[in-house]
Amino acid sequence: MRSRHKSSCTHHQSVYAPNPEPVTRFRPIAMSDTLLVLTNLPDAASAERIARLLVEQRLAACVNILAQCTSVYRWNAAIETAAEVPLLIKTTRARYAELQAALAEAHPYELPEIVAVPLVAGLPAYLAWVAAETTPPQA
Repeated sequence: MRSRHKSSCTHHQSVYAPNPEPVTRFRPIAMSDTLLVLTNLPDAASAERIARLLVEQRLAACVNILAQCTSVYRWNAAIETAAEVPLLIKTTRARYAELQAALAEAHPYELPEIVAVPLVAGLPAYLAWVAAETTPPQA
């Protein structure tokens, strides 16, 4: 039976397996250094493509692709309704400018929603993992 609490970012699950030893391989970071970036895509294929791009480029540690939703908005003086696929993107302030540029470039919308929310609390080991996974490799 699959656990309802299994993270969709399962690639890091072994780091957080039950263990009385503290996780020490990540440097502590300030919670305000971690951002949750939100955007919406027109379909699952573009959502997956962009999610993979951001993680591959280490601009995001993890991207959650959520279930399709309905958005209602005003565009060109008309009220519009569209089916969209939301993304929850975990990154850091240090990588945000590059993430925003890459997301805007890859996004199919003329004016994509790209908003970042600073985190005010979180599991310290998880926040450190986000920082570690968005740090570019040493050349």
